[in-house]
Amino acid sequence: MPQKEITVELLTGKDKVGKKSKWPARLDYFQSATGLFLALFITFHILFESSILFGKEAMYRLTKMFEGEPFIEGGEPLIITALAFVIFSMFIFHAFLAMRKFPASYKEYQRYRAHRKLLKHDDTNLWFIQITTGFAMFFLGSIHLYMMMTSPEKIGPYASADRIYSDWMWPMYLLLLISVVLHAWVGVYRLIIKWGWFDGRDPRRNRKRSKVIIKTLIAVYLLLGLVSLASYMKIGYDHKDDYGSRYVMEKN
Repeated sequence: MPQKEITVELLTGKDKVGKKSKWPARLDYFQSATGLFLALFITFHILFESSILFGKEAMYRLTKMFEGEPFIEGGEPLIITALAFVIFSMFIFHAFLAMRKFPASYKEYQRYRAHRKLLKHDDTNLWFIQITTGFAMFFLGSIHLYMMMTSPEKIGPYASADRIYSDWMWPMYLLLLISVVLHAWVGVYRLIIKWGWFDGRDPRRNRKRSKVIIKTLIAVYLLLGLVSLASYMKIGYDHKDDYGSRYVMEKN
């Protein structure tokens, strides 16, 4: 299909002969699919980061596993670069799709605020959370992924702790943690409601049950992320005099 016709369909929802276009529905599907993929990635990423709670050796072994050490002697940090690039590409694609639904002007934002105040509905407020956290993530997440792509060798118990504590990156990671947890789980809830997952015979009951589960998961993952961040801060503080040195696992 020519680019001009695709553009007309994206902007108007109709093709040039007046028929309804399938493109808005397709883009909604892609937005949902990429959002779910990224939410699952964040879920496991926070779990992997929390390996530091089991000790520096546990975090080091997990890092080396992602570097392919079981197959490549010593591991290869470029594997982390490749993985970060894939996530970054998906992240940008999802952001591009989501921006279609952002207020395009201040007047549109004012209309949304009036609508929000009039309805006083929790799910309308959740959409606002999606916008604000998504906006924050676009900048904070891009910085984090850029560092992972360009400096994959600086991942490890001491290297990560030095970056968080001595390089004063902890405020960014704190804001990023809050943003990604809220955005991911609120997004999953909205997908459940939008696509009717688990509705069964009682959609209203499913909505209430899903909301309780999502709130619980938000609390659990925020707590897990905060405790992990505090652990990296503690290691960074203890390691500040040896800043730049890398963790070496003790041989038995």
